[in-house]
Formats: sequence, structure tokens, C-alpha cells
Amino acid sequence: MVLAIAESERVRGTTSPNPPVGCVVLDEHGHPVGFGGTQPIGGPHAEVMALKEAGTRARGGTAVVTLEPCSHYGRTPPCTEALQEAGIKHVIHAVSDPNPRAAGGAKRLEEAGITVESGLLENEVATGPLRAWLHYARTGRPHVTWKYAASLDGRIAAQDGTSQWISSETSRKQVHDLRAKLDAIIVGTNTVKKDDPALTARDDDGMPLPHQPLPVVVGMSDLPDGAKLQHTALHLRTHDPDEVLTTLAGRGVVDVLLEGGATVAGAFLRAGRIDRVLAYIAPALLGNGPAAVLDAGVSTITDAVRLTVEDVTMSGPDLRISAVPQT
Repeated sequence: MVLAIAESERVRGTTSPNPPVGCVVLDEHGHPVGFGGTQPIGGPHAEVMALKEAGTRARGGTAVVTLEPCSHYGRTPPCTEALQEAGIKHVIHAVSDPNPRAAGGAKRLEEAGITVESGLLENEVATGPLRAWLHYARTGRPHVTWKYAASLDGRIAAQDGTSQWISSETSRKQVHDLRAKLDAIIVGTNTVKKDDPALTARDDDGMPLPHQPLPVVVGMSDLPDGAKLQHTALHLRTHDPDEVLTTLAGRGVVDVLLEGGATVAGAFLRAGRIDRVLAYIAPALLGNGPAAVLDAGVSTITDAVRLTVEDVTMSGPDLRISAVPQT
């Protein structure tokens, strides 16, 4: 399953609105003989890719897959049929499919005489490469991660507005690697005016990575002439997070990174539309300067948006904190 998760992570960002599933096929002796990840929309699913690589060695073997195999006809035939036709005798999946149209694969396989197990490394998959898609399947909304970099005293820029660079080179590389696995990045018009971002995913040499997220700008005002995003971004003239997410869902966007600025972050927090917070905290003190978020709808301590910390790691000299709202 660890290998299947790696396949899932490898294709993350390229499959939306389909889930980035990973699959490993073992022969009858338990040796890995086929690896696969879901292909871009309209292409084969992970099971089909792994079975293709395994060939006849799959007969009598086991398929280990991050998501319950689908049992319906969509753009491609059901994966349950492919597994049966390949002679698979045992299927292990991490997470059951929450999509009513695609669910029921485990039952179909059992009816065909195939042994099915579920729940192996379920949490690692559900909080890993399938996190955003599972949220999308359950709610119909893209999953939103709010990412920000700040000083130890919570400032995202100095008093004069300079902010390059608060976070370390290691942290900035992590963010570019993350961008390459996402469907869209959202910023507000003020961020465009102040920072003129490109919102691209780049490698260590500054070259574009193979997958690029959709840049999205939110706000009523026009973008400045000559701005990097003037002709490349989807400009949504609204301040309503739900309107933004509905529009993006209609475009097949599943996984979204909210990068700026403080006003947009506050609007998404007030609306309850931030599903994960990813903070890079630099060991620096700025004193005065803009805060990471404004007007989050918190007027008293009892209104605080409480979070559950999932992970705390070092990112070069910075502290990287991943947290989710408490439910």
C-alpha cells in the first residue's frame, strides 16, 4: 500500500475531477509486477494501468489500490471488470468510495468470488493524496488549503511592505513542489497589485514544472496593466468564497491553494471555507507589519477558529505547521 500511495502522489494534480488513485499488482507469489496511477481525464484508471504492466502475471494475484475500485461505466469501463478479466483473486483497498455513482465495487468483486479487504493505511491515504478529492466527493466543493508564510510574531511583511523573503529557500521550494500538484491557486487583487505574482510552479533553476495550476484572482478591481496575471488568470469579480468555489467546481477543480492576501483569507475563514491551514513560520521578528489574516469574523475569544495540528516539521530554518479546523 505504501507503493500504491506513492503512485497516487505521483499523479496528483493531473487527474481532476477524477481521484489520483494508485495501484500495485502482486503476482500469485506476492511479488510486485505492475504499478499504475490514474491518467488524465478520459484516460485509464490506476488499476488498468497496473494490470497492463503486469500482463499475465496478474492472474491469481492481488491488487492493492488506494481507493475502492469503481463499478460503473463513466468515461471508461468499470475497474471491477478489468480486475475480474485479469484473473485477480484478492483486492486490498485503503478507502471506500464515497461517490454513490461509483461505489459498490467491493460488493461486485465479492460477488465474482474475489476476496476483498478494506481499510489498510486508510488514514495515510485519506489525509494524503486523496484528501482533496474525498472532500470534493462528499461536499461538491473544492478543498481549500490556506498557505501563508509569516514571522514568529505573525507578520507577513515588514512595515514598509517588503516581504521577500520571509520564508527560507527550502520552504519556497516546498511550495513550488506543492503548486505542481494542485488544480488552482487563489489570490486577491491587492496581492496582484502589491507583489505581481506569476503563481507558477517552478524547479530549482526557475524553469516551469510539467503541471501548472490554474491562477485565480478574486476581487472587483481591474488588474494592473502589464501584471503577470493580466492575461493568464481566471479573474472572478466577487468577494463571495462560495461563488468562487462553485465556479471552480464547475471547471473540474478539486484541490485549491489559497495564497493571499489577508483580506481574502479572512473572507474564506468567515465563510468556513478553509479546510486546511499550512503555515511556514520563520524565526524572525518584524514588530510592525501586516498580519496574515484580517477580519476573520472573530470578535471574542469564544469565536476563535480552533484548529487541530496534524503535523509539525522543520523546513530548513522555518517551522512548517499543518492544521485543520476542529469539527
